[in-house]
Amino acid sequence: MSLSVILTTYNSPEWLENVLWGYAAQETSDFEIVIADDGSGPETRAVIDRMGSETDLTLLHVWHEDRGFRKCEILNKAILASSNDYLVFSDGDCIPRRDFVAQHRRLRRSRHFLSGGYIKLPLATSNEITREHILSGRVTDPTWLRDHGLKPTRKMLRLLGGSRLGRLLDAMTPTRPTWNGHNASAWREDLLAANGYDERMVWGGLDRELGERLENAAVRGVQVRHRAVVLHLDHPRGYASEEGVRTNAQVREETRRTRRTRTADGLDRHLGTELIVHRPGPAQSSG
Repeated sequence: MSLSVILTTYNSPEWLENVLWGYAAQETSDFEIVIADDGSGPETRAVIDRMGSETDLTLLHVWHEDRGFRKCEILNKAILASSNDYLVFSDGDCIPRRDFVAQHRRLRRSRHFLSGGYIKLPLATSNEITREHILSGRVTDPTWLRDHGLKPTRKMLRLLGGSRLGRLLDAMTPTRPTWNGHNASAWREDLLAANGYDERMVWGGLDRELGERLENAAVRGVQVRHRAVVLHLDHPRGYASEEGVRTNAQVREETRRTRRTRTADGLDRHLGTELIVHRPGPAQSSG
């Protein structure tokens, strides 16, 4: 198995199921999925168990109890639980294009991280999507999306970007590559050297800070937003707060000012602790 995909989720079982069908439809099957669950209820585990039985996906469910927004902590636990040397990160509300995993594998290179792209769908379009739309590939057809409520924009070019066109569009993109929690990847050794996510970070830009530490360590970002693409399903965002935005801004400013490459509040605090890990599939395990 060549890489691990780490997906975050919290009490969105219907969206997670559609996302997992997206991974079941990938061009390649040589990967595991580690679900980083920030305290979801039993409905989410039921979906994961069922998908483990109905598909050939290799799934690992890493969970901790719901004590508020602890996304960075569960991501760090998922990194420790993962099995492979290359890690792809996305969210449980982001349906991957069917070449998503293959593109991350093909484009990876030493001492670099990949910065992928997304297309945000309105709620009405998100609600229209079914398993059949995903497995058939219609879900990433610009015409189908337009007919189901997505307003056409330049971002839809991302759905047309095969390897050659996508490479050209990425080269023309003025936006610098950043670490995006919905679509990014890096080598495990580089993430361990950075000590993973900073667990002081809360909702609002928490992903970017990890990328800034990687850049400080000369792990450079590569723009692949037109070659590795996900569809972002709409949902409420209940964790936004002015205090959290200020906290994150302070941590990021400290990282930039000190050129810090490693956080003191990262994944090493979980080394030697027992993680709550469940491996679903035809032969159910307890965990």
